[in-house]
Order: sequence, then C-alpha cells, then structure tokens
Amino acid sequence: MASAPASQLPLFYQSLVPLSTQFHPHHGLVPHTNLNFTRSTHAIPLTVDEFAVAQRSFPIVFGMGESPAPLALLSLIDGLNLFLDADGKWQDGAYLPAFVRRYPFMLAKLGPDATDLSLCFDDQSGIVTADGEEKLFDGEVKTATVDRVLDFCGQFESAVARTRGFMEEMEKLDLLTDGEVTIQQPNAEPVVYRGFRMVAEDRLQALRGDQARKMVQTGMMGLIYAHLFSLPHITMLFDRQQARAAEAPAS
Repeated sequence: MASAPASQLPLFYQSLVPLSTQFHPHHGLVPHTNLNFTRSTHAIPLTVDEFAVAQRSFPIVFGMGESPAPLALLSLIDGLNLFLDADGKWQDGAYLPAFVRRYPFMLAKLGPDATDLSLCFDDQSGIVTADGEEKLFDGEVKTATVDRVLDFCGQFESAVARTRGFMEEMEKLDLLTDGEVTIQQPNAEPVVYRGFRMVAEDRLQALRGDQARKMVQTGMMGLIYAHLFSLPHITMLFDRQQARAAEAPAS
C-alpha cells in the first residue's frame, strides 16, 4: 500500500494512503470533537467559493511565490491560531474553511501516470481507524459515509479548479502586489506586517472598461471586493493577539 512522502503532502497531512476494502475493510470514523491539528496554523487555504462568507470572519490575502493561493489569516504570527480555544473548539460563529472540514480525506492521483483521482486519507490522524464506529464499508460495498465524503471532496476539487482559474486571471491582469499593513498603536511604535500579497486598488481602478465589465459578468469583481472588504479584519487580529498576550501567565 503506497503512501505519499511527507514532504509532498498538503498542510495538516502527515501521511496519505488510498482507502480500500482490501486494507481497511473494518475501518470507520472516530468521533472527533476538536480541531487541534489546526492549532499551529496561522493561514489556511481558501477557495473562491468561500470568499463571500469567509470575509465576514477573517482577512483574505494571497500567498507569496510563483503560484499564490488565497489564504484565510487566523493570526499575524506564525504558529498561532486565534480561532481555536484551549479545548480545540473553533470559535462560535466564525467560518470554518473547507480545507479544514475535508481533513483527513482528500482526492489524489495514485501515481504520475494516473488519470483518475482516488479517495485517500491520513492514516496518522487517528480519525479513521479499525475501531471507528461510523463504518466506511459494508463488506465490499462503500457506505453512505464514503458517498458523503466523496461528494464533499469532489466539490472541493471543483472549487480548487475555479480558484486556479481566478488566480490565473489575476496574474494576467497583474492585479496583485506585495502587501503591507501598518498598525499604529497609542504611545508606541507602529507595527508593520508583510509577507503576503493583496490586490492593488490603483491597478484595479485603471482597468479598461471592457476588462472591468467582463470581471463583473464572470463574478471575478465580486471576489476581489470580498478580499478588499476583508482586510480591515487585520486590525481585529492584531487586537486579539494583544489581548491573548495580556492574558498569558508571566514566565
């Protein structure tokens, strides 16, 4: 049974093996009530399908590098998730990204020549085990649980494809610029945050009329404004970090 190298795995995944009746005939889902696997994550990938609701909870920015992806910022400090409490519970009322909800499953190609995606899971997660009560197979037949997981993962992959198309258009139009946010504190030096990309509003405003109309028609303009409207949440994250630091016991 092949397993993908850890260095090639997405965020959160420690291992990845294909789900099969041969190797997992009695496996099922173990009830998990916490999201502790997200605790040391300060940014989680988003798809464009999530922008409208995600922008209400946290800033949406874009990663650095040659292929930047949309990200939900959970804090401004590496290794800190401000939306997770001490018991591993996500903040009430805050949006939970699909990337988190998909774990420990994902669709993946089983080899370089494979054309189809297969349902795989992280067998180090402790969520899919031989003792799991919510069974994945009934003999040689997959259960409704697997059907549900496949449907969700399939929808997620479709959203990822739409997100890639969106990012390609953003690159073609040269709308992204290196981001910088300065937070002015009373009686203190300003704090500057960098290391992300954002839409350059001056470039957006300078688009030709036909380009802007096309973006409105395709929904791209709405996605861009969801990103822009989310950016004030950066100040909210800073304030929450300050409050968290003040609550921490002195060492």
